[in-house]
Amino acid sequence: MSRQNDLQNSNMLSSVELCAGAGGQALGLEQAGFVHECVAEIDRDACQTLRLNRPQWTVSEGDIKDFDASPFKGVDLVAGGLPCPPFSIAGKQLGEKDERNLFPIALDIVDEIRPGAVMIENVRGFLGAVFEDYRQHLKAKLHSMGYHTEWRLLNASDYGVPQLRPRVIIIAIRHAFKDAFEWPEANPHNPATVGETLHDLMGANGWRGTNAWKARADDIAPTIVGGSKKHGGPDLGPTRARAAWQTLGVNGKSIAPEAPEPDFVGMPRLTVPMVARIQGFPDDWQFYGKKTSAYRQVGNAFPPPVAKAVAERVNAALSMSGIVHQVRTVA
Repeated sequence: MSRQNDLQNSNMLSSVELCAGAGGQALGLEQAGFVHECVAEIDRDACQTLRLNRPQWTVSEGDIKDFDASPFKGVDLVAGGLPCPPFSIAGKQLGEKDERNLFPIALDIVDEIRPGAVMIENVRGFLGAVFEDYRQHLKAKLHSMGYHTEWRLLNASDYGVPQLRPRVIIIAIRHAFKDAFEWPEANPHNPATVGETLHDLMGANGWRGTNAWKARADDIAPTIVGGSKKHGGPDLGPTRARAAWQTLGVNGKSIAPEAPEPDFVGMPRLTVPMVARIQGFPDDWQFYGKKTSAYRQVGNAFPPPVAKAVAERVNAALSMSGIVHQVRTVA
């Protein structure tokens, strides 16, 4: 059976994702009813993570500057988590002058594919006053292609993720049906605390201090910081972030290989599976590579529950507008 028939029979929409990382956004899109025709990523370990968890996905490993978009013309959605350093307040904020800025490449791909909608995630710094002209430039470029563009700052904690993690979501949708898209509403209740979220994992090896630790870890987590290959290792972020973790009873200076042993005394460290749960990944999602690589993949991910919440609204807008299953020949 062709993938085109799969889409028609499953009543799902098609998508292509750029800079997919370890699959946080891709997983959220899948949960929201999208079938990935391709997920593109440059990091080798992250590509292996994608293949490990979803063998059926087509993974394009390499720089998106070399991505061939021609086979995917007419998919319903182009999504991506474009590199954050050009806009991060933790960096030099060079924006369009930063060689890592992939917005121009992404827009060229959008121009060739011409999907029903575009969904791009980036850091809060993207909304800084210094980038006002660049935001308007991107908006005008998308407008010329036939898209209405909006962006909004969303906190992951509003969608059930036990950390704040503010992220900018950019949605571009065809002018003809822009009114069909609505941003998702925040959950009516606060997410679980770090202690509630990780209690079973922290006590997996029988640590006697687990219950006392749960009581201390009575707030949501600081934003997980993944870092890059040049900067950042298997720790929970810079000094201020580690201090915030300390108030929750967590040693943020490094990542542990496993949960504390029964007689452990002191402040426990988190493991990669613990951090992954705080990011909103399901427990069965595996991360390929050694500890540092695995943690970096988790820390740089877009929380799946947030991606799902937004993508469900994109799905609804496209479905209501009749822009569904654009007929293409897909092997």
